[in-house]
Amino acid sequence: MNDSRRTLVRFRNVGKTYDGVTPVVDRLDLDIYEGEFLSLLGPSGSGKTTCLMMLAGFESPTSGEIWLGETLLNTTPPHKRNIGMVFQNYALFPHMTVAQNVGYALTVRRTPAAEKAAAVAAALDMVRMGEFAGRLPRQLSGGQQQRVALARALVFNPKLVLMDEPLGALDKRLREHMQIELKELHRELGVTFVYVTHDQSEALTMSDRVAVFDAGRIQQIDRVDALYETPSNNNVAGFVGDSNTFIGELLSIDGQQCEIALSNGQRLRGLAVGELRIGAEVRGCARPERLALLDPLQTPAPGGALNVLRAQSEGALYFGDHMRVRFSLPGQETGFVKVPLDNTMLQRCRAGDTVCLAISATHVRVFAHEPSTSHGVHHAH
Repeated sequence: MNDSRRTLVRFRNVGKTYDGVTPVVDRLDLDIYEGEFLSLLGPSGSGKTTCLMMLAGFESPTSGEIWLGETLLNTTPPHKRNIGMVFQNYALFPHMTVAQNVGYALTVRRTPAAEKAAAVAAALDMVRMGEFAGRLPRQLSGGQQQRVALARALVFNPKLVLMDEPLGALDKRLREHMQIELKELHRELGVTFVYVTHDQSEALTMSDRVAVFDAGRIQQIDRVDALYETPSNNNVAGFVGDSNTFIGELLSIDGQQCEIALSNGQRLRGLAVGELRIGAEVRGCARPERLALLDPLQTPAPGGALNVLRAQSEGALYFGDHMRVRFSLPGQETGFVKVPLDNTMLQRCRAGDTVCLAISATHVRVFAHEPSTSHGVHHAH
């Protein structure tokens, strides 16, 4: 999809350290395509915001090069980069009206008055804030201030707009509404958006591609559907969406197919990802919606492409549009299955009941067992 697009930004072997020892960003290579919506996703301290700040010019790389088109940015001051920026706290001037705030960048650039007025009006209309031009920031709601900050970032027709957790201060409902608005605006304008967030559902909802950061490096960069369905390692599987983890010993491997033995003697077949060794400890990961509940009395014989695991129910949780049945296996983290509300098997999932879980081997991804550096399973709600 992206190979035909022109590359707008190039990070080449970029490193950043504050103490000369610990890398905050570690040998980063990244291409950002013209017109795409790219999210940088990761836990606190993973390097994503530092990466954004180096692109904006508020931080300098310790090593490597950052290019915007044919311009090397390393020595270009922030105000000469033609990059729009939206911060989490909006950073609006309290003593200036909405129109003055939006026009500030043009005032600094000494844009002629008539041209400036037209550009400010157009930018405010773009975010549906035209009628608020004469108000002060304190007279606006959080969502309205967010729109003004966005208009200010767009008013000088930048090639690139950077956003640092811009919806973090909004309540859940308004945040979800603004996600849709931002995505629509991006589609209409065709400007390149680079968006920093630690919220994986936000990244999946809005982006064309997502780069998952951990420990200063990009763990995987991919289209959102590929990132969710085919995570490249255990950290990505745990951070993007919900994931059940089954730890065991690798028994056999045949091409991409492999089989692992769990500590209670049950076996699980799946797809091998990356370098795996027979006899080593591995992790099988499966999305909760890929598991199905079977009747324990009518369980098919093990074998074939379907894994069948017997587990103990830890009870069911109501989530409005579905139920989540929690289950446990000896020596494993508690997992869960997403179950439609009309599933008759729910009556047999009281805490302590035996449950049978079925999952196709094609939906189990098996990774080498690495200690997770991100914050474990990150549950989407």
